[in-house]
Amino acid sequence: MSTPQKSPERNKTQSRTVKVQVALRQAIIEQRLAPGIRLPEDTIGESFGTSRTIAREALQRLAVEGLVELQPNRGAFVANPSLDEGRDVFVVRQGLERMVVRHLAGNLSTQQIATLEHMLQQEELAAAQNDAEAIRLAGEFHLKLVEMTGNQLLIRYLTETISRCSLVLAMYGRPHSVDCGIEEHRQIIEALIAGDVERTSSLMEHHLDEVAGRALLEPRKTESLQDVLSSFADLLR
Repeated sequence: MSTPQKSPERNKTQSRTVKVQVALRQAIIEQRLAPGIRLPEDTIGESFGTSRTIAREALQRLAVEGLVELQPNRGAFVANPSLDEGRDVFVVRQGLERMVVRHLAGNLSTQQIATLEHMLQQEELAAAQNDAEAIRLAGEFHLKLVEMTGNQLLIRYLTETISRCSLVLAMYGRPHSVDCGIEEHRQIIEALIAGDVERTSSLMEHHLDEVAGRALLEPRKTESLQDVLSSFADLLR
């Protein structure tokens, strides 16, 4: 029995939804959208030139990632986790990421190593210019690691956990706190290449302990919803 094929129109809609999801995720993690701010579907659709249906689907996907909260009869809001909630998320993340590096140690291909080293170079460039961008890239480094395991369940759980942690760091992270994180990423790559399972696991645990500890008590100021969305509309083109 043949598998039903998705229509070109359906594929186009899904592609558009993903683009809106990515743009909103970046705006949230870069702290351009304030925690707790309401995200009306019509405003998102108008800003990105899409339908409310696409905006709603993108918001639902971000809710799965823990970046958006959907409140009955009120709508969607940027998630506003407390520091205590952030610490709890990091505890869960530690256990999951230890599993990731234990799986990858000694098993990376030449291409995978090159990919990780290139991402590290991008982090270094961003760290000198933009803390928010560096935080986003740091999260992508960890997402790339779990992607390399090929374990779909692990990928799903960590995508949500890492996105939530990135939001916590964007809200509470100390300025320029990513610098030492880059060196920790370098050490993790070296241990993965060497195939040292125990050292890699220990480095990851220590790294996430350090990341969780780089926090302030006061969130940063952000811009209005319309101004932010207009600046991220180029990501849909």
